Amino acid sequence: MSSCKIKLVGIEPVGPRALRLLFSDGSHGEWSAAPILARHTVMTRPLEDPAFFRRAFIEAGALAWPNGLDFSGRTLREELENQGRLLRAQAA
Repeated sequence: MSSCKIKLVGIEPVGPRALRLLFSDGSHGEWSAAPILARHTVMTRPLEDPAFFRRAFIEAGALAWPNGLDFSGRTLREELENQGRLLRAQAA
């Protein structure tokens, strides 16, 4: 599957500012929002509240929050891969 077609298909909170992400190719990994929260922008500030952070949802294959902040599945997968935190799908 081409990385440009990768979509986010599942999310699960694993901490106050971390999510387990599952991608359409079966790969998965734990993503930390710490680097984006460190930016302290108007869009990232609400995510500092753990209750708001847990309101994350999937929209059109992207990770999103009610305030309009979103990240594409492709971008998140590449970030996890570059950090060595992406786990590949197990072959059946």
